Amino acid sequence: MKKPSQVIAILIIFTMAAVSGCSHPGPTVPSLEPMLTGTASTPAPYRIQPGDALDVKFFYNPELNESVIVRPDGYISLQLVNEIAVAGLEPRQVNEMLTEKYSHELRQPVVTVIVKSFAGQRVYVGGEVGQQGLLVMPAGLTALQAVMQSGGFKDTAQPRETIVIRKGADNRPIPVRVDLAAVLSGATNGEDFSLQPDDILYVPKSPIAKANLFVNQYIEQLLLFRGVSLGFTYELREF
Repeated sequence: MKKPSQVIAILIIFTMAAVSGCSHPGPTVPSLEPMLTGTASTPAPYRIQPGDALDVKFFYNPELNESVIVRPDGYISLQLVNEIAVAGLEPRQVNEMLTEKYSHELRQPVVTVIVKSFAGQRVYVGGEVGQQGLLVMPAGLTALQAVMQSGGFKDTAQPRETIVIRKGADNRPIPVRVDLAAVLSGATNGEDFSLQPDDILYVPKSPIAKANLFVNQYIEQLLLFRGVSLGFTYELREF
């Protein structure tokens, strides 16, 4: 049977290992610089979403003008060219695509796509914030503003490791690390990040919070289950 001093020594080793392990940086999150260009000062171009109302106008063929709603599957239906996938594209990209498609039907198509009204735009904020959940997204919402609207950072938060997850090509999730600690401190390299509809913003726990969680889940609970407590008012029982 182990002596009480041996038990204490084991607990100290486990706790130090937990803190040491949490202090090492986690896996590197890939940079989105080639794909995500939006910042607080230069917002990313708007991308069409399901539920948006579009006006499709033809300069030389007004009889083809239409007002359409983007369907939940991201498609719209138009005369002569049938169904077109537009969700996730910028309006100028839809202009170019429709001009190319209608060039097979019309002699000189000049097409303009106007976003007449926007669907309810939302982002999700989770992790170490005051209140997790969905936020209705106003124009120009940034990562730090979203956190503040969610009740701010908890004491256990690690703002410099904030992650924004965005849908990429084929709806694949693409993460980007955002250093909100630098933004809060006003550091020269601290630039807020402009959010887009359906973004997920996650604020992780700090290393100390993770260490406390490790101690609670993997040491205290296991040892209490076996009749041992770490509290000052309890005695360590031999086992």
